[in-house]
Amino acid sequence: MNAGEIEKCIDAFGTDIYRFCLKLCADRADAEDLYQQTFLKALETKWTLDWEKNPKALFFSLAHNLWKSDRRKLARRNTIAPCSNFDDEAETVLHSDENIEEGYLHTELITAVRQIIQTLPEKFQIPLILFYLSDCTVEQIAAIIKKPPGTVKSRLFKGRSLIKKRLEDAGYER
Repeated sequence: MNAGEIEKCIDAFGTDIYRFCLKLCADRADAEDLYQQTFLKALETKWTLDWEKNPKALFFSLAHNLWKSDRRKLARRNTIAPCSNFDDEAETVLHSDENIEEGYLHTELITAVRQIIQTLPEKFQIPLILFYLSDCTVEQIAAIIKKPPGTVKSRLFKGRSLIKKRLEDAGYER
């Protein structure tokens, strides 16, 4: 792939890839690194991009594989010398026309769902992020994670069920 094709890809679906990286990493700095690594890796490879097929899925797959590789590397390093992150504060912004209590409860629910998604096994986490946050179809997700569409549908259903059950266990109701 050459720099012109990469630039065209960044213009076409760079924000979707960045949003996916942000949801995978749950940290802005790590997401930016993963985003840059994804396009750098694509630039280094000698692929020819076929615009008739889904090039967006190729970049999602590349970002996912790089993220998995980094997680494995981090896990190996943590077994040798564990480290912790002290920057776990979340920023919340409330609009002036919102009810403060409703805004707080909504923010609390969003935080709870994010925490639940982060604790789900990766096989449920990735399809949920791709489907709901990156607006990928089941077929695109199947191509990204290299599983049949039926498996993706099953994992989406099971992931939603796990989120619902954990929210109910935590005291949230409809």
